[in-house]
Amino acid sequence: MHVLRKTRWSGVVAGLALFLAACGGSPAAPSGAPAAPAAPVKGGSVTFAADTEPVSFDVHQSSQDITGAIMRNVFDSLISLDASGEFHPWLAESWEAAPDLKSYTFKLREDVVFHDGTPFDAEAVKINFDRIHDPATKSQLASSLLGPYTGTKVVGPHTVTVEFSQPFAPFLQAASTAYLGFYSPKTIAANSAALASGGAIVVGTGPFVFSQYAKGQQAVFTRNDAYKWAPKTAVHTGPAYLDKLTVRFLPEASVRVGSLSSRQIDVAAAVPPAQTRKIKGNAALTVLSADYPGGNYSIYLNTSKEPLNDVKVRKAIQRGLDIDTNVKALYFGQFKRAWSPLAPTTPGYDASLENTWPYDPALANKLLDEAGWTTKDAEGYRTKNGERLVVDWPLLPAQYVRDQRDILGQAFQADLKKIGVEVARPQADIGTYLERVYGGKADMADYSWARAEPDVLWLLLNGASRPQKGGQNATFLDDPDLTKWTDQGRATLDEAVRKDVYGRTQQRAIDLAIVVPVYTQSQVLGLSKQVQGLSLDANAWPLFYDVWLGKPSG
Repeated sequence: MHVLRKTRWSGVVAGLALFLAACGGSPAAPSGAPAAPAAPVKGGSVTFAADTEPVSFDVHQSSQDITGAIMRNVFDSLISLDASGEFHPWLAESWEAAPDLKSYTFKLREDVVFHDGTPFDAEAVKINFDRIHDPATKSQLASSLLGPYTGTKVVGPHTVTVEFSQPFAPFLQAASTAYLGFYSPKTIAANSAALASGGAIVVGTGPFVFSQYAKGQQAVFTRNDAYKWAPKTAVHTGPAYLDKLTVRFLPEASVRVGSLSSRQIDVAAAVPPAQTRKIKGNAALTVLSADYPGGNYSIYLNTSKEPLNDVKVRKAIQRGLDIDTNVKALYFGQFKRAWSPLAPTTPGYDASLENTWPYDPALANKLLDEAGWTTKDAEGYRTKNGERLVVDWPLLPAQYVRDQRDILGQAFQADLKKIGVEVARPQADIGTYLERVYGGKADMADYSWARAEPDVLWLLLNGASRPQKGGQNATFLDDPDLTKWTDQGRATLDEAVRKDVYGRTQQRAIDLAIVVPVYTQSQVLGLSKQVQGLSLDANAWPLFYDVWLGKPSG
């Protein structure tokens, strides 16, 4: 998910996105895609049911996955990324990286216009990137994707150079995401503060126009008939086939699947394992799935305070969780048990970590004894100097909980109780949650972070990625090696060097027991077989530009 994140306490409430979602190497090839007949048909509408509603529709401000996934229909990027990790032209016809990777020069297409009729040009790129970098925007994910950005130089009407203070290898992947998409400078000037609210003021260059938004219900997008600058990764050129795309917000999985079965909707997101068989058993429906790249769903341990400032206690928790059993029992094999903080579909994934730190309650008990937690109270919890061993693991408000992570957390509570560790799971409002987690008051935090780039490890583990300043390193550890290696990884395009430093990073994170990887999240969509041409992008998000409607089945 990428989960939501906040910057400072004012930002804490504004940037909920890091903890709700999350943004990826390329995913595994999607399975279950319906075979498309040879002749696409123009017209019609599709209704897509999402499990989460964006807190903010402003792609420059939000870091929720759902924001990027939905707004991909409205925003184009400089370049596109295919499923094999290759970059292709989009709004930029060509590009060149400086030898020191401190700047990238893009030659832009000259025929692109925004939905309001104004031209897309070099000045528009500068205005958008400068807006993201401006602290007043309170950018979440987008600002981290720009990294050490220093400015954009307008070289000519359709040529720009994006500059950085340090070598920044991940920029091309970042430039392919919706979060670095482009608003019309006209709407930025008039509506910058209101873009989070969605609706017609959200003006991009994409294949669909944001026409209507009813909070808590749906968002409606209509075809941009002027569209003729699709990326090279698209199947067709010209305007989208669909007249209209409606996104309904249905948080209950049973409601989404029921609506799909009754043909009230055409595509359902986040189909849970227990419902997948039901969809596969319906002759009119099918399933499309792929693993997310980026950061696995993991538990991050706060090393800045007792009791998790002791590596033996952290290792005891890491080895005292029966991850295999609980993930299999809850997700029926739909999500794979994780061994690294990095998902297997991400370049740089270190497969040598697999099966190296299995469930071992005997070792966990031994480590806690060595850490001095040798006595137990009347309820069986370990104590030291009269204090019970308690770890605080806040639970997100119910509307932000996904993948039954609350149920999984209960199983983990039971595992840790067996070794004498009490896990407190307070559930409060989102502001309180973010203040505790990003203020370093909690002991544990859990989230995933989808992104088709191993630089996601910089965000999760580098010492400079401080939560107090909008970062995502909830371990609160500035380990010299982790910081050095993730800095080195973003300073080179040498695949051998990147594989080495990112492999070391994953191994050390496990050795230090600052993270407990849990599972690799999968995008699982249920859809009507009438929906043709639906595919998943490099972040495993659905793409509707090539979608068209075939004849109803059944």
